[in-house]
Amino acid sequence: MSAAPQPGAAEACPCGRSDARARPLAYAQCCGPAHTGAQPAADAETLMRSRYSAFVRGDVPYLLATWHARTRPPTLELEAGARWLGLEVRAHQRLDDDHAEVEFVARWRVAGRAVRQHERSRFVREAGQWFYVDGDVR
Repeated sequence: MSAAPQPGAAEACPCGRSDARARPLAYAQCCGPAHTGAQPAADAETLMRSRYSAFVRGDVPYLLATWHARTRPPTLELEAGARWLGLEVRAHQRLDDDHAEVEFVARWRVAGRAVRQHERSRFVREAGQWFYVDGDVR
């Protein structure tokens, strides 16, 4: 699905997801399969995490492909020089089989200034695939 360079199999996933023993999951076992198209996101939280990892990796094709057609911009430019610092998922609420919301805080630095985005995002599932629709920034 994307042309972004693939990190090593043991590299920790940028989304910060960990296993039952609180060890960081490797990118290859976490967001990597979604980015390559090998395994679509199982739920809205997983999609949101994979989208965060795509921002970290600069994977614009993946971000556009997982954005619902109704709200997707025609192009997307990422902030040059952004250094991503972390993701905190605060809530994941499944509204019904095909609608969900995820509240998160993403942090990054750009041009020496700290940025923090607190958002409650809406997701929809169509034909078995989850898409980001939009969100309310807090």
